[in-house]
Amino acid sequence: MASSSERSFVRRFPFFYGWIIAAAGTIGVIMTQPGQSPVLSIFTDAFIEDLGLSRSLASTLFTVGTVVAGLSLAFWGDLIDRYGPRKMVGVITALFGAACLYMALVQNALMLGIGYVLLRMLGASALMLVSVNVINQWWVDRRGTVMGLSGVVLSLIGMGVFTNFVHGLLQRFGWRNTYALLGLMELLVMLPLGLLLFRDRPEDHGLKPDGQLATPKPLDGEPVDETHWTRGEALRTSAFWVAVASFATTSLIGTGLYFHMVSLFSSRGLASDVAAAVYLPIAVTSAVVQLGSGYLADRIPIRFLLSTGLLAMAGVLSLAQTMDGVVLAGVYGVVMGLSSGIMSTAGSIIWANYFGRRHLGSISGLTSSISRISSALGALPLALAFDLTGSYNIALRIQMVVPLLLAVLNLFVKPPRHDPDRS
Repeated sequence: MASSSERSFVRRFPFFYGWIIAAAGTIGVIMTQPGQSPVLSIFTDAFIEDLGLSRSLASTLFTVGTVVAGLSLAFWGDLIDRYGPRKMVGVITALFGAACLYMALVQNALMLGIGYVLLRMLGASALMLVSVNVINQWWVDRRGTVMGLSGVVLSLIGMGVFTNFVHGLLQRFGWRNTYALLGLMELLVMLPLGLLLFRDRPEDHGLKPDGQLATPKPLDGEPVDETHWTRGEALRTSAFWVAVASFATTSLIGTGLYFHMVSLFSSRGLASDVAAAVYLPIAVTSAVVQLGSGYLADRIPIRFLLSTGLLAMAGVLSLAQTMDGVVLAGVYGVVMGLSSGIMSTAGSIIWANYFGRRHLGSISGLTSSISRISSALGALPLALAFDLTGSYNIALRIQMVVPLLLAVLNLFVKPPRHDPDRS
């Protein structure tokens, strides 16, 4: 239970504090970008050139770092359940800021590998997990809509503005100074903001999710789940594994495409500036799609959204093999944004909707761990294909099969049935 001063702080606002949580959590997700694949892709060629690495070695280091980060997510999820988002956001952000500062000191492959571990574990994994978790704790009935709004801001600022902002810093100051500046941003902006605004659960402050006792809307013939499944119980449902496979697949493919974005575009005769510019249509499309898919997620089965997102990812892989000009590069960005927007919205709400909030940290920590480890496999196959054949096409063609199969499977596997007697 929160202290009287904390309860007073939350209740002094003339509107539901969940909106403050939504804003703070969204900023938290934006501030994970120095550890995310799109931003890291901006640095990849600079790492390779400055440290004298092969593309395969750089990809291997990224893979190892991402696997270690993925294995840590269940640990971070358990800590968030135990200590709450407010305490954990302070610990995680301080460590992430220090990790960014460390990147300015990297001198060789080993140090870069350690840097990848720290950035992927603390930023792309832990800070992302705690920021999404805190929003889910405060919203139930309107969770999809709120996450959709959050996704709009994330796409426009996190993907569009932030990525190009980092690209500009890199061109002007070099990669070491750029990471030093990013570390200072974490410590001077996100750390105090998280400690000031994050709160654990509305019930701790005498409030209810959504600002009132809301009546859950029907979803695929069942009410929104506010029974509370344990992680072990969730693991015994087929819906859990189909959804996990869907997110793991798009995470694997998307990470590989982002990591090799500059090289992929170069192989199609397109300049690095075009690769950086494509993040804008990705961001804009993702923003629009997340707003719409968030609204739809409160009204139609999430599995239908998953199927659409997977089909879009298959389209991205097809375009990656055929784009031969700026126009098709723009189409590539739009379709990538479509897939990214849908999967982002679905991934941010599905576990809370299916299995409740009480054990959300441990469940989402495990699912995020699986997706993160899967994403670690994305960079290496593309790198090996390129090093062995001089083209990415073989790997891209093989990868197209999996999202197509999962898109069909999602149409038939329904969410777990909810027992109204459980609490």
